[in-house]
Amino acid sequence: MKAYNTKEWFTFIFRLHKADTVQKLFPMMIAIGIYGAVIAFLELDFMNLGQESFAKNLTIIHSLLGFVLSLLLVFRTNTAYDRWWEGRRLWGQLVNSCRNLAIKLNAILLTEDQLNREFFSDHLSLFANVLSAHLAKEETRLLLDETAHPELYSVDTEHLPNHISNVIYKRANELLRKGVLLPEHLILLNPELSSLADVCGGCERIKNTPIPFSYALFIKKFIFFYVMSFPFGFVFSLSYFVIPVLIFIFYVLVSLELIAEEIEDPFNKDNNDLPTGKIAANIAKNVREILG
Repeated sequence: MKAYNTKEWFTFIFRLHKADTVQKLFPMMIAIGIYGAVIAFLELDFMNLGQESFAKNLTIIHSLLGFVLSLLLVFRTNTAYDRWWEGRRLWGQLVNSCRNLAIKLNAILLTEDQLNREFFSDHLSLFANVLSAHLAKEETRLLLDETAHPELYSVDTEHLPNHISNVIYKRANELLRKGVLLPEHLILLNPELSSLADVCGGCERIKNTPIPFSYALFIKKFIFFYVMSFPFGFVFSLSYFVIPVLIFIFYVLVSLELIAEEIEDPFNKDNNDLPTGKIAANIAKNVREILG
């Protein structure tokens, strides 16, 4: 995620960065400009159409459809941002759950019980890191002490967050059987232990449920036909100035769609995605500090 100062206005206006849609759309903007120039030449110079041409009435259709298109794009961007914000809320819930679980374990476990303290500290940190990699579709297996935790490497599983959550839950029940934890302790820890799978499931729901195909396809087709038909009517009132206007309209409309596509999947490594790696690092730092 890109960190920035929200109070810097002019530096934003004149700065180009990796996620800027100008760089992505520049070839298309050039092509659209050439297309607009060809249409203007054909209507104004080659065919010598004047104000009496029926084509000038197309501006009425664009005025009506422009309002509809603006409503669609507002709904599109709001829906994408809701998905981004829900992902941030889920990761905030994970931070709170890991901290609360570490605080409760710190109060329950004996100070000299370093083995169990290190186990929960390592695995809570590992869960956050593996979940971040899992959501970004990275195949990785972060290392722990193989001698102390051989069970993590003996299981061949594609869903590492579930496996690590399962290992943590098994250790808690093992400590219950040994008498290190009392039944009321497990009841106290259960909400935070269950929330690990809840957060993972909520993030996977966002990751694996894109916007409906028909809706996304309709918006793209709507933008395409709106932009491609724009110069036919407005060329009579704007003349060749229709070229930069067409390029600007194309840039604005398509940029909104590109931004929505990027933020509706907030778990990748793009500039506008959630900083899940940094959040996982903060979780590791917090739980190690609490559990010593």
